[in-house]
Amino acid sequence: MPEVPEEAARPVRVLVVDDHALFRCGIVLVLESEQGIELAGEAGDGAAGLRLAVELAPDIVLMDVRMPVMGGIEAARRMAEEVPSARVVMLTVSDDEADLFEAVKAGAAGYLLKEISVEGVAEAVDAVMRGHTLISPSMAGKLLAEFTSLSHGEDDGAAPAPLPRLTGRELEVLGLVAKGLTNREVGAELQISENTAKNHVRNILEKLHLHSRMEAVLYAVREELLQLG
Repeated sequence: MPEVPEEAARPVRVLVVDDHALFRCGIVLVLESEQGIELAGEAGDGAAGLRLAVELAPDIVLMDVRMPVMGGIEAARRMAEEVPSARVVMLTVSDDEADLFEAVKAGAAGYLLKEISVEGVAEAVDAVMRGHTLISPSMAGKLLAEFTSLSHGEDDGAAPAPLPRLTGRELEVLGLVAKGLTNREVGAELQISENTAKNHVRNILEKLHLHSRMEAVLYAVREELLQLG
């Protein structure tokens, strides 16, 4: 009999952080109705969410961006330092690309607008647990527009900074990571072990001075290794 992975042996524990009580209640009801998901806790602001994250060590944190006491982006930044095992997904009404980029810098594993369907929330939790990076489709155009603007702004006659040198294999791995594949899926696609794929991802992030797979997605879009939307 094949060994059951430890992750599959227990439910995914989710912390919900949102200052809108009605929306938070709706998300909680959805999560509690899903098999394989357990509500770890809920909070109404970023500071309370951070305290609970440290205390409860959830697998996933679904968090709003703009909240009183402490905003979601600052809370995500501090969670990345204090509870690195927790994967933060911003769930917000803000379609401001500045918020998206700040969330990426804070280490968020996803940025989803609250236009997402009820069923989509549970699917997002599952996808993030499998190592996928999530960005709402309606934000994809903003990403590409922002990168185009940055490229034009840098075109001032100065020689562009040389790109970090990635090996051919690392470029392949980066492209697959940017498409949302997990280390295991990358390994299967390239016929290498999961551990080797993990090492490639670590080396890529170090070479590019990035901190998360989400940042790798944005880098891949900027360098035209991946087309979103």
